[in-house]
Amino acid sequence: MDQVKIGKFIAECRKAQKLTQMQLAEKLGITDRAVSKWETGKSLPDSAIMLSLCSLLKITVNDLLSGEVVIMENYNKEMENKLLEMVRQKESDDKRMLALEIFIGVIFSVVMFVLIMVASFVQMTDWIRILLILLGFIPFVVAVPFMIKIEQTAGYYECQKCGHRYVPTFSSVLWAMHVNRTRYMKCPECHQKSWQKKVLGKYADQ
Repeated sequence: MDQVKIGKFIAECRKAQKLTQMQLAEKLGITDRAVSKWETGKSLPDSAIMLSLCSLLKITVNDLLSGEVVIMENYNKEMENKLLEMVRQKESDDKRMLALEIFIGVIFSVVMFVLIMVASFVQMTDWIRILLILLGFIPFVVAVPFMIKIEQTAGYYECQKCGHRYVPTFSSVLWAMHVNRTRYMKCPECHQKSWQKKVLGKYADQ
């Protein structure tokens, strides 16, 4: 998808509806900075507010993702192509985020291990030893919530009981027992607990 083209289209439609960036943002419950990023092609609207955005701009989702008003005779095919492209884009983004999570975890773990080893085996004053240990632990502790947030939102978890795929809450991921990216959680669909594995696609045939 051409983000710059989509951004210009959003700006044109907003102006056609006589809305400022601030007014559009208020109606959507977001910041005007987010609207500005759309219109400059730096990001795309989140799927959660896409329908509301299209309603306010008096366009269809297909128009939005195409960056122009789509002729009705091509509507169904265009919509199908755009939806497939969105799915592929999300899966690609999720893969990158999960790779980033691994990278962050490895880097901070290595830093923590090295600093603790230095503090344990190198002769130094006690206050420097304590400082090194803190310098090892603090960045890792700070990074953990960020990594868990990625684990929560990138891709989906699949219930082993009913096959439902969903995005769990942050607290569910935080407190769940886990082995790598498989977590023991309660499914919001069948309400059964099982070891749920991380998958990228929303639907079973993806």
